[in-house]
Amino acid sequence: MHARFLKSAAGADGFPEDSGVEVAVVGRSNSGKSSAINAILGRAGLARVSKTPGRTQLVNFFDLGAGRRLVDLPGYGFARVPDRIRAEWRDLVDAYFASRRSLIGLIVTVDVRRGLKDSDRVLLGFAGELGLAVSILLTKADKLSRGAGAARRLELEAELGEGTGVTLFSAQDGTGVEAARTGLEAWLGSRAKA
Repeated sequence: MHARFLKSAAGADGFPEDSGVEVAVVGRSNSGKSSAINAILGRAGLARVSKTPGRTQLVNFFDLGAGRRLVDLPGYGFARVPDRIRAEWRDLVDAYFASRRSLIGLIVTVDVRRGLKDSDRVLLGFAGELGLAVSILLTKADKLSRGAGAARRLELEAELGEGTGVTLFSAQDGTGVEAARTGLEAWLGSRAKA
């Protein structure tokens, strides 16, 4: 998949033109979001990876060609940052969701070892209200045995019911990368809201 960095934005006035179609990647800080983006796009270093949670503080847009974009949203939850900065991130993400008609789906990264947290459930509820397609990547699957990872996936599928895809994923060993890439390409190819 051809991908290039397009731009970063600190507010809605910096977002690119709201045309074409885009999918956003979002997740708790330290859930492996940037590593997942790099693995799916097949470009090491495209999204900045850091050992310090909460490093993505802007909305980052990646151009995939033909009016298609992948969007890296700031993480939520874990980051040890001042409340003022956390509020600014929340306002930025709210502005993104409120203003983007081209947004058709969310890829939500969830650390398979931690499972869904309340903040993830709030996000999933919000996505449902907006009518967005949702796919969950259970990241860091290489940290669990295959059996334990499969059990976590089945638990989450049972909790969420039909309509939300759940994929075991590891940027380290490649588990689920092709499935996530295929799902992203299918969404972007649809060019219409699900």
